[in-house]
Amino acid sequence: MKKIILLLIFLMFSSVILAQTEGATSAYNPASIYLYTGTLAGTEQLKIKAYIWGQVQKPGLYIVPDNTDLLTLISSAGGPTENAKLSKIRIIRTTEEGDKVIWVNIKKYLETGNPDLIPVLKPGDTVVVSGSTYYAFTKAVDWLAQIAIILSVYVAISNIR
Repeated sequence: MKKIILLLIFLMFSSVILAQTEGATSAYNPASIYLYTGTLAGTEQLKIKAYIWGQVQKPGLYIVPDNTDLLTLISSAGGPTENAKLSKIRIIRTTEEGDKVIWVNIKKYLETGNPDLIPVLKPGDTVVVSGSTYYAFTKAVDWLAQIAIILSVYVAISNIR
């Protein structure tokens, strides 16, 4: 009876650790990415939807003015985390011709101050701030530690007689 209970606990624990979720995809629809809100000097201001994922303090959907640049969006999201790889930020831009990936090196901008290195966002852009190599290494070690725990529990259950 103890073996069965421990085996059930083991299965529940392993399914929680190894569970994965898949994100939904959406088609390009330019009508859904423009918004007119508020006024600026008495005229309506065009706003766009932009997404930011990855190593920022507050990832998610942001509705920003249509002339917003990448640096402003990252700042609006609370800035990068300590694990962010600022030398390889991706902007995924969906167009009628298909998806286009733009690589941006914010680290170089911070070193040179060249504003031409920071692109202006377009409606529906998705910004992905990846983690550093050290971050990936720590995630892999954490995953291996969890697998080791599962194997330890399995060995302990197997040795109960």
